[in-house]
Amino acid sequence: MRRMGRWTIGATLILAVASAAYFAYDFGMLRFNNPSLSRYPIQGIDVSHHQGDIDWKTVASQPNVRFAIMKATEGGDHKDSRFADNWQRAGDAGMVRGAYHFFTFCRPGKDQAQNVLATVPKQPGTLPITVDLEFVGNCNKVPTVEEMATEVNAFFTELKGAFPEKPIFYVTQEFYDQYLKGNKSRFPDHYLWLRSVFQEPAQEGCGRWSIWQFADNGTVDGIQGAVDLNAFCPSETGFAHLFPAIASN
Repeated sequence: MRRMGRWTIGATLILAVASAAYFAYDFGMLRFNNPSLSRYPIQGIDVSHHQGDIDWKTVASQPNVRFAIMKATEGGDHKDSRFADNWQRAGDAGMVRGAYHFFTFCRPGKDQAQNVLATVPKQPGTLPITVDLEFVGNCNKVPTVEEMATEVNAFFTELKGAFPEKPIFYVTQEFYDQYLKGNKSRFPDHYLWLRSVFQEPAQEGCGRWSIWQFADNGTVDGIQGAVDLNAFCPSETGFAHLFPAIASN
């Protein structure tokens, strides 16, 4: 039998460990961030049709789910198949709700805003509209900073009459570095919702981010399969009126 060299054995062990870690992470058995409720008392989820039929009463009964941001629309004409049902049933269960739009770089911002206006109800006691800005989806276009700012501004200008509140920008670090870093004044004033599933992002009094997506493989009673987990910056006051019991503690 041919003997394996030390380097071959080492590489094989590393590969085995990496595979096991990936499996554990993919199935929710491994998570890099576990912020406590004592440090982050307002935590919640974001969902889409991928989570299927959600038992919202069960979800709402859990102390680490105080809000739910749900996908409503994408591009100029796509509507999430579960949005209307999620919106109604989450509201009936007493959840603080928000809606997000997945922004495509291949469709004018004004057209996309019309899709939001035709889909998302305007109701009191809800989170501001969120726009999801990231490099995934079916559009391969990579616009310049000027092109991106023009279309994002057109999107929110169209929404302003119905949704005048300061919006939420959901971004990956990659998108932030390419478009927002150093260019904040070129975009509408916004709350920043930052995805960072491998480590807790740096913070200075909520000046860097307002919402942190800390996991994409979470488990929550009432939802089959993985779900994204999020937390509000503890000292963020922009949403305190939506969580009076927690904010007063």
